[in-house]
Amino acid sequence: MSGALVTIASFLVTVGLLVVVHEWGHYIVARLAGVRILRFSVGFGRPLWIRRSGPDRTEWVIAAVPLGGFVKMLDSRESDVPAGEMHRAFDRQPVGRRIAIVLAGPAANFIAAFLLYWGLYVTGLPGVKPVVGDPPRATAAAAAGLSNGDTIRAIGGEPTATWTDVRWLLLKEAVRGGEVAVELEGAGGGRATRSLDLSALTKEDLDRDFLAKLGLKAFTPAAPAVLGRIVPGGAGDRAGLREGDRVLAIGGEPVATWGQFTARVRASAGRLLALEVERGGARFAVQAVPEPSGEGEARIGLLRVEPGAEVRREWERMTTTVRHGPLEAVPKAMHRVWDLSIFSLRMLGKMLLGEVSWKNLSGPITIADYAGQSAQMGWVSFAGFLALVSVSLGVLNLLPIPLLDGGHLVYYSAEIVKGSPVSERAMEIGQRVGLAILAGLTFFAFYNDINRLLTG
Repeated sequence: MSGALVTIASFLVTVGLLVVVHEWGHYIVARLAGVRILRFSVGFGRPLWIRRSGPDRTEWVIAAVPLGGFVKMLDSRESDVPAGEMHRAFDRQPVGRRIAIVLAGPAANFIAAFLLYWGLYVTGLPGVKPVVGDPPRATAAAAAGLSNGDTIRAIGGEPTATWTDVRWLLLKEAVRGGEVAVELEGAGGGRATRSLDLSALTKEDLDRDFLAKLGLKAFTPAAPAVLGRIVPGGAGDRAGLREGDRVLAIGGEPVATWGQFTARVRASAGRLLALEVERGGARFAVQAVPEPSGEGEARIGLLRVEPGAEVRREWERMTTTVRHGPLEAVPKAMHRVWDLSIFSLRMLGKMLLGEVSWKNLSGPITIADYAGQSAQMGWVSFAGFLALVSVSLGVLNLLPIPLLDGGHLVYYSAEIVKGSPVSERAMEIGQRVGLAILAGLTFFAFYNDINRLLTG
């Protein structure tokens, strides 16, 4: 399957699955509350497929625009309801039941994310050990005293098993700002705690490779740049590279290790590279153009080649798989969902205050791109991506914006306080305000998506 088809298919699976989860939450609780369900739709616009089932003849619909969905319930405000069915109308339910029905959608997203993370923790999360490469001078990592071969054991008191943990914990701390305690284990086995200054990071840096700006990079073994498997159809395959080739130089500059080779390739997305290659004792020139991957400052070049046996052996020493027992994974997964939720809210708040760039707001194009990339990396990456988007969807729907679940919760809270439902006029004004806010957010999201496509 081509990259474009994988991206489209992964996006449709992501949106379709998470929308179904969200709306299923509303559906189940509404049914338990005795509310009649008229339609369950995945997508908006013209129905492409309709099926009616159950005693209520509920319509199950797949619609043309796959960017959301909805559950339509019996409601006396929208249509005439027979007297015998009035008790089954949503708007005639006690306010507590309506709150429960509205909350069920975001709750379903959080539960789905929890189950995904729990499954990942139990089956095992592969990653690279957080061993530090030599930090460049005049960087925060160098100033803190981190050195080549140090292993990061904890950040801010939270343990780190992989570079993924390091990035996530530092991202959280960077949003807060200031300094953070980093616990290190030296190559000789001794432990020490260093203070890493994050104050030099700007709001734009959070949208980039902020670890590089801090001077943090993974330790790279000194193995030669010998190629292993060449991915069929990839940039390396098109350039004529073969398994067993040893890259000696790029652009006339010697390449001694696999790390030097990958660094040059990653920094040359879309640019022609002149490689000097050794094969079977003979030397010859190869021209290759690394495929661009990622967006903005995180954009890298890929030749789609795997390392040779010696490099793999060295890297196996640097990789690990983090597993937890079924019971131990429960609080781990809960903590992850909670952390992501709080972080998302904090980022939204800082966007509103101008402390974080609006460039961090992504739309469907970027989501589709990331969905495709994660799917090509394997089911573990894709499951993690699904969990992340599910949390984001849950948080987004809880925002106090009319038309979203959080907006309805504001109405019901006001109803509890004043002892009667919010007036139709107030709700109409709220809908207009909510529509304007959502239109603005959609505009920014699409603008960022298009800008990323145009600028790389």
